[in-house]
Amino acid sequence: MELARWLKVDPSDAAPLFDQIRVQIIDAVRDGTLAPGSRLPTVRELAGDLRLAVNTVARAYRELEEAGIVETRRRLGTFIARTDPADAVMAAAAAAYVDVVRKVGLGHAEARRYLDAAFDSGANSTSVRAPRSQSSSGTE
Repeated sequence: MELARWLKVDPSDAAPLFDQIRVQIIDAVRDGTLAPGSRLPTVRELAGDLRLAVNTVARAYRELEEAGIVETRRRLGTFIARTDPADAVMAAAAAAYVDVVRKVGLGHAEARRYLDAAFDSGANSTSVRAPRSQSSSGTE
């Protein structure tokens, strides 16, 4: 797959060019366009294809590597990582949340209301208001 065919950067966009590359690659990994193990073009190749500075693409690749999205193998190139680092982080966060939910005696539906309230508020975790309880027993 030729990355430069679908990866587009917009110099007039407020987001930095390296970040536009980074976000599009992450999106492609998450939607399956870039499968685990896929080899990415070299920094120089992609920079040339997109008509960007080599350092711009290098920064995008470096940040992707630091986030665990890609891995660089010496002399072989840069590849999409075999596992999505978000999977492990989110699984651990979900398990910790379920532990807390059970300790305070809430049921699945009430726990979901807290998650929905947090997402809907767009706020950080310390400013989420408790959703109204629809049951007094806590079990649902």
